[in-house]
Amino acid sequence: MNVTTVRPVALTGLAFCALMMVVALGLEHIVGLAPCPLCIFQRVAVLATAAVLAVAAVHNPHGRLGTAVYGVLGLVTVGGGAFIAGRHVWLQTLPADKVPSCGPGLDYMLDILPLQDVVGMVLSGSGECAEIDFMLLGLSLPAWTLIGFAILALVPLRLLWLAWAKGAKFIPQRD
Repeated sequence: MNVTTVRPVALTGLAFCALMMVVALGLEHIVGLAPCPLCIFQRVAVLATAAVLAVAAVHNPHGRLGTAVYGVLGLVTVGGGAFIAGRHVWLQTLPADKVPSCGPGLDYMLDILPLQDVVGMVLSGSGECAEIDFMLLGLSLPAWTLIGFAILALVPLRLLWLAWAKGAKFIPQRD
């Protein structure tokens, strides 16, 4: 395997995205935990990262620019997901009297409000997002998702390293 090949790195990240979604959907459909709006936005970030990595794997760029573009796009989607998960964890640490009140459901908001307003309202949080329904090893699901995004960030960082390494003399370049 050529160390400057994008495909295996992208496929590894894609597999991790699939694992994150299997866990999320399993908790929803098997365990019965309904996702709050912030959980849904975190899923969107995982799917966006998966889309970037899938295109990177299919394209498998050999040049520095293509590799760097996929690395940057991957970092943007992972960073967005980490931000949302971090905000979710923060909401869960608020004292009960500081938690925002519950708002309308995500479906209702999407039906009546512009997308920009929906995003703003969801990110401001609501009472349902502050509830902790499930803990594993002392961490809530958003905390585990934040850890998942931190691990997933290694993939676009590796792509950026590959982009840099393709110009370095110590790694043979692929023709």
